[in-house]
Amino acid sequence: MPRQRVYNWQIGRRMLYPYEGTRPRRQFAAVFDINKCIACQTCTMACKQGWTAGPGQEYIFYNNVETKPYGFYPLAWDVKLLDMLGRQTWDGGRYSGKTIFEAAPRGETAVGYIPDKEDFSYPNVGEDEPYGDVAQGDYITTPHRVWHFYLARICNHCTYPACLAACPRKAIYKRAEDGVVLVDQKRCRGYRECVRACPYKKVFFNPHSRISEKCIACYPLLEQGEQTLCIKTCIGRIRLNGWISTPEKAEPSNPIDYLVHIRKVALPLFPQFGLEPNIYYIPPLHVPRGFLYQMFGPGVKEALGRYRAASEDKELLAVLTLFGSTEFWLQRYRLRGDTVLGYDARGKEVVRVPLYEPVYIRPFYDERLQAYRHNIT
Repeated sequence: MPRQRVYNWQIGRRMLYPYEGTRPRRQFAAVFDINKCIACQTCTMACKQGWTAGPGQEYIFYNNVETKPYGFYPLAWDVKLLDMLGRQTWDGGRYSGKTIFEAAPRGETAVGYIPDKEDFSYPNVGEDEPYGDVAQGDYITTPHRVWHFYLARICNHCTYPACLAACPRKAIYKRAEDGVVLVDQKRCRGYRECVRACPYKKVFFNPHSRISEKCIACYPLLEQGEQTLCIKTCIGRIRLNGWISTPEKAEPSNPIDYLVHIRKVALPLFPQFGLEPNIYYIPPLHVPRGFLYQMFGPGVKEALGRYRAASEDKELLAVLTLFGSTEFWLQRYRLRGDTVLGYDARGKEVVRVPLYEPVYIRPFYDERLQAYRHNIT
C-alpha cells in the first residue's frame, strides 16, 4: 500500500501512514490521573458487565488496570513492542526514531505481533507487585527505591489507528462526528491483522463469533451527552472525558485542551509508536523519570513539576477538581472565585464544585456542655 506523509503533533514531525491525514470534526479523548488510581477494578467490571459479557468474550477486557512495571494484559505487550521497534530517540520534542509504520518490514503495515492465546490468561499478573527490595531502614532513608503504579487502559481511539491501517477488509473505520474507532462486524472476517498491528493490543479476536471487536468508547452514552461507563463508575475520580483539539486550535476553557495543550500535564502513552493516541495520562510523581520518559515522552519532567504545584495554581486545581464530579460530558469550564463550574455543549451549567473543602474547628473544651472533645476537626 502506498504511504502518505501525515503530521503527528505528538512526535513533532510528519511521518509515514497508509492513508491521508484526515481528522474527524471532533475527537473523543480522555485524561487519566495515574496518581489517584487505586486499582479497585471498578472500571474494569463496569465495562465487562456493560459490553463484554457474551460468549467468546471471557478473556476480552476493553478496559483493564495493570500494575507497572510487572503487569501486562496481554503478557508483555509493551515490552515486546518496544523491543521490536528498536532504538527510540528524541531531539527535544521531536521524535527522531522510527514509528511502528516506518519500521514495518517490507509488505507489512506496521511492526507488530499476534499474542498467543495463553498471553490473555493472566489479567492480574504482577498486580500490586513493586519494583525493588526493602532493606532495614529503607522506608526512612530511600522512600521511593521501591515503587509501582497502576495503569488504567482502554482503546486510545487513535488519530492514526494501526488497526484501521492494517485491516485488509476495511472493516475498521473512524467516525467523522467524534473520532471513535469501530469495527464493522459485518465486514470483518477475523483475519486478525488488526490485532497484530495495534501496539496497545486493544483489539480482540472473539473465538466464538470469529470476528474482531474492541472498545466502542460507549458511543451510545456519548451521543446522549454522557461520559463513558469506566469514567462514570470510577471511585477514585481519576478520569475525565472530553473533546480534544489540535495544539494550534486549543481552547483554554475546554478542560481536556487545558490539561493537554495549555498546561501540558497530561501526556500520551508511548507517543513514539506514531498513532497519536487520544487517551492522556498525568504521570505518577514517585516513579523513576527514565521509566516515565520511555512511556510518556520528553514532557514528563515539566508535567510532573506543574502537577506537583497544583495546590498553588488555582486554575489547574479547578480543572483537576472536575474529575469525577459529573456523569455528563463537559465542553468547557469557568473558575468563579473558589468554585469551578462545568458546562455542556449547549452552555448549560451541569456541575459546580468548590476548590477547597470547608474546615470547622471546634474548641477542645466546650463551655456550654462543660465537656472536653477528643475529635475537634
